[in-house]
Amino acid sequence: MPMLTANTCGVFPVAVTPFHTDGRVDLESVDRLVDFYIERGAAGLTILGILGEAPKLEQTEAITLIRRFVRRAGTRSVIVGVSSTGFASMRALVDVAMDAGAAGVMIAPPSSLRTDEQIVGYYRQATDAIGPDVPVVVQDHPLAVQVIMSAQVIRRIVQELPSCVMLKHEDWPGLDKLATLRGFERDGSMRRISILCGNGGLFLDFELARGADGAMTGYAFPEMLVELYELHAAGRRDEAQDLFDLHLPLLRYEHQTGVGLAVRKYVLMRRGAIAFDAQRRPGSQLSPQTRKEVDYLLMRLGSKNPRFKV
Repeated sequence: MPMLTANTCGVFPVAVTPFHTDGRVDLESVDRLVDFYIERGAAGLTILGILGEAPKLEQTEAITLIRRFVRRAGTRSVIVGVSSTGFASMRALVDVAMDAGAAGVMIAPPSSLRTDEQIVGYYRQATDAIGPDVPVVVQDHPLAVQVIMSAQVIRRIVQELPSCVMLKHEDWPGLDKLATLRGFERDGSMRRISILCGNGGLFLDFELARGADGAMTGYAFPEMLVELYELHAAGRRDEAQDLFDLHLPLLRYEHQTGVGLAVRKYVLMRRGAIAFDAQRRPGSQLSPQTRKEVDYLLMRLGSKNPRFKV
């Protein structure tokens, strides 16, 4: 399995964690889910992310899931979310992940950080704790973790910490920030890093045009993200935009705060990627009306392009 580098590119879907209806981890669906992503062209996977319900897992369950995902992924790269306020637990999970064959780990800053010095200091301590040879993805998701990282702070982290090779860019609005980071690379004030974008893919059409290397998000039609990336890389901008526009109603619906994960799991279940759309408690459930609305969007999507028929 290739390790993450500053040139890693493509689509790395953020995998949900499959559960049985009684809350047990569904390992059989893990295999189905990995196969689903690989068959649709994913360059790799990201597991135990914010929407992977990682905080609801026991440590032994997280370890089992890491090993199962990595083993099933084969030659595809797997990024493991290891965010934690304590470095001892982080290091333990990192050791398991890298021993299993993961390509790198993703770390989000804890919500207690407020100043630039605190943010840079946290990543300095985190990379010291897990070791300089572990590739790190810096997760910039202020809407979720309430930590504001300016482009200048990200540049400091990248320049000071060689093991930080990728940024998961999820600021909102963030297009100008993305362009600023690429500008730092062009003027020589920051080394190159890989930048993959999240936020449900809502801005991926323009993020690719601004210099993103791909996507790291969990939209339930990963093949659309893959094709969008490939069309942009081929310079076929209008075709890429048409494809994006086709999926935008479902993208928007899936990205609703509070219910988005439930929508995503429901669509993945409808597509056969997982057996159940269950979340581990506490979790949201779709109302009958919401399910009808999602079904309507899926019907519309399939009627406009049979490749996406569910």
